Amino acid sequence: MEYFCLGCGKRFPADELYYTCPDCGGVFLLENLDFDKLKETSGEEWRKIFDDRAATKNTALRGIFRFYELMAPVLEEKDIVYLGEGNTPIIESSENLGRATRMATAYKNDGQNPSASFKDRGMACAFSYLRSLVRANDWDQILTVCASTGDTSAAAALYASYIGGPIKSVVILPHGKVTPAQLSQPLGSGATVLEVPGVFDDCMKVVEHLADNYRVALLNSKNSWRILGQESYAFEIAQWFDWNMENKNIFVPIGNAGNITAIMAGFLKLYELEIIDELPRMFGVQSHHADPVYRYYSVEDAQQRAYKPVIVTPSVAQAAMIGNPVSFPRVKHFAEKYEAIAGEDAFHVIQVTEQQIMDSMIQANRNGHIACTQGGESFAGAKRARELGLVASDELCILDSTAHHLKFVDFQSMYFENTFPAEFEVAPDQSLANKPELIISPDEKEKLSPEEYTRATADKVVAKLGLQGK
Repeated sequence: MEYFCLGCGKRFPADELYYTCPDCGGVFLLENLDFDKLKETSGEEWRKIFDDRAATKNTALRGIFRFYELMAPVLEEKDIVYLGEGNTPIIESSENLGRATRMATAYKNDGQNPSASFKDRGMACAFSYLRSLVRANDWDQILTVCASTGDTSAAAALYASYIGGPIKSVVILPHGKVTPAQLSQPLGSGATVLEVPGVFDDCMKVVEHLADNYRVALLNSKNSWRILGQESYAFEIAQWFDWNMENKNIFVPIGNAGNITAIMAGFLKLYELEIIDELPRMFGVQSHHADPVYRYYSVEDAQQRAYKPVIVTPSVAQAAMIGNPVSFPRVKHFAEKYEAIAGEDAFHVIQVTEQQIMDSMIQANRNGHIACTQGGESFAGAKRARELGLVASDELCILDSTAHHLKFVDFQSMYFENTFPAEFEVAPDQSLANKPELIISPDEKEKLSPEEYTRATADKVVAKLGLQGK
């Protein structure tokens, strides 16, 4: 395998830690130099291999590495880290939600990964590679470092703590921009947590400086090994639907653009090996509070497009609150490949509002899902695409819930209590709001005997719910 620079085209060996091109500063992709040899195996044979592995008891091949040959076939089995990542389910939306939206939707629940987000896919691959480097070089210590709004730090700290030994974890977070639930995860895993003023982009600049000047292992999506691990998301979707991608649309929050990059790369590999017959359509989604990729692709004439970072404003989709995605060159690279095969309609970027994100998250979860705010962003993007006539009612929209709903309960509480700061531009839809109701006061309880309290409280419940006696 080799690193391939998207900026200048130069190549570098994959047995060293590289994040950006030392010559031009461009971002890397990792290429398997023997990929064409995989074509000697038919698509049908590959499908059988991957389907058989889905039932394996071999720990190294149980998770994302059941697609080993498609991702990182230079790793040895003893270096592969498995904590239960991958194999997350795709849950079709309820009939009630389908009637309400007049759409066919389904969530891929990546919040059911070990640290409760999709970041575990990339970390499993990145840490497997890192473990191989530590063994090969006999390093006595290597510091892993990442910038994060929560999920990346949780995953990095978890995998570092599991491997232990010479691998230590440091995470740099934007002060006051991470939910308490997300902050608790790297702290619980024993990572060194450092906070800095600003937003994710500010943290990223610090981490990049450290990676450029010191021997540290950067674990953000500049790390090409992470991108390889996240390709498994595409492989799993294809396998879930028995390798049939007809009438399938994939909606993904863009954020730092690593995940949408990996997913397109993954589907392109499946197509090139004839494991799938057609590409699903890809939809990247951005909030109007952080939308540089949307602004780039909103210009119809490709010759007139110019990429410009934006200054972000507060977003409920915290992992997407990034004004200068480091993987944008990768998005452009794979979008062009995607459109060359499947046409211009195969790739879109959708803009949604903060209000639409929160309404969609609450609506999804009131109908049996466990979507995070980024999952709300995906759902809002699908509804917006339907309004724009980009998807038909009979096409399935597969929505990416990047993390577990429980990481974002603070935003749910603000929605229900109507306490969002004005800069979020979110007000609750009262038909979706929900609050607990005190059915009997403590003062009333104090005046009653235990038996009277039970009867009085039960009577109030009966009156509230309109229950009928047996």
